[in-house]
Amino acid sequence: MATKTKEHTITTTNPTSGKTLSSYTYMSDEQVEQTIQHAQKAFLDWKTRSVEDRGKIITAIGEELQNYKSELAELMTDEMGKLLKQSNQEVDLCTAICNFTAKNAPEALKNEERELSSGGRGIITYSPIGIIYGIQPWNYPAYQVIRYTIANLMAGNSVLLKHASNVTGTAKLLQSIFDTAGLPSGLFSVMVIDHEQSNEIINHELVRGVTLTGSPGAGEKIGEKAGAAIKKSVLELGSNDAYLILDDADIELAVEKSVKGRIYNNGETCIAAKRFIATTAVYDDFKENFVNAMKNLKMGNPKVSETELGPMAREDLREKIHEQVQKSIEKGAKLLCGGEIPEGDGFFYPATVLDQVTKGQPAYDDELFGPVASLIKAKDNEDAMRIANDSRFGLGGGIFSKDVKKATELAEKHFDTGMVFINTFGLAEPNMPFGGVKNSGYGREHGGFGLKEFVNVKSIMISGD
Repeated sequence: MATKTKEHTITTTNPTSGKTLSSYTYMSDEQVEQTIQHAQKAFLDWKTRSVEDRGKIITAIGEELQNYKSELAELMTDEMGKLLKQSNQEVDLCTAICNFTAKNAPEALKNEERELSSGGRGIITYSPIGIIYGIQPWNYPAYQVIRYTIANLMAGNSVLLKHASNVTGTAKLLQSIFDTAGLPSGLFSVMVIDHEQSNEIINHELVRGVTLTGSPGAGEKIGEKAGAAIKKSVLELGSNDAYLILDDADIELAVEKSVKGRIYNNGETCIAAKRFIATTAVYDDFKENFVNAMKNLKMGNPKVSETELGPMAREDLREKIHEQVQKSIEKGAKLLCGGEIPEGDGFFYPATVLDQVTKGQPAYDDELFGPVASLIKAKDNEDAMRIANDSRFGLGGGIFSKDVKKATELAEKHFDTGMVFINTFGLAEPNMPFGGVKNSGYGREHGGFGLKEFVNVKSIMISGD
């Protein structure tokens, strides 16, 4: 690695007040190398332990997450602005992932036996491969880490984490939680590093896999670097999810779930509902009720229970989404509510709805990572499905229809995404796979699928046994 010549730091900021929270010193190149070596040594012991023994520690991590719940939730809200009640929900999801993984891993990872055509027998093992390097975003500061870490620890790997700089405190607290739960030293390490050091880690001979949750641009760069080093990668790259309101939709239900789907986590969610495609038969009814609901949302301090919409995580993110809104309007979109940066402290942006959204506008083509909804009118149900798939993204999506059988068929056979929600909005479920297609990335997490992303599927063939 290139040697650093001077010390530099990360500073975190509270997006509600705009005030500084803490500062953290970057690791030296020597510290990075020592951490990698420690992770490799820890892996060599950890991989020999039974899945059941690993599961006991994973269960203990879930318990410690609950013990630290108030502290962790408060810190996540302070660092990135999500509603405190949603921070608490995030901690509960993390515990559920630990419990599901510990319970189901022994069956998912057990050896399989096959009869061989030669008359012998075969054994298939799911063997750990080593150090897995994760680059994670700020929007779900605990969940994004737990999502890939727990599966890989259960599989027998060790884990390095480069978290988003604005949630460095959360990363450090998770390290403490893992340590308190009894996870052996070196199996999970937080890397406070810059991009140059991160690239060196990807290339390091002891690092065997790379996983990223981030933007498509980041995915292109990380995927290219991992591929050049001939290393497996998993990429979850966001989306511009479409929610279809079909001719027979329950409009009241569609509005309720669509509003939640757009503003949950302050709208900063890869799998958020973003494009709302309603057929001509129901468009005006849906639009009127949806806009009224968005207008009446209470924006403010995320720690106040009545608040429904908190600040965006960073000032530059607010500037970006406002620019996308302005460019969409310049290209023909109509602003129905919101769309103005409010005065005062913090990085707040109001719930915003754009109508007459068409191809060529950022609101149609790109991901708007914040509380901005795009309304699109479709001629009929078939046209709605066509518009939904007219995107380079394919993470999630939704369908509102009273005919659940028809909606399910559309989800199975026609919706070109990794996940589909019918008559609801959802996030992550520990027992269901999470991931997308097209520019939303590749690979799966959750549901037992993440357990096998970074393992060596090994064939052992025995003759005369």
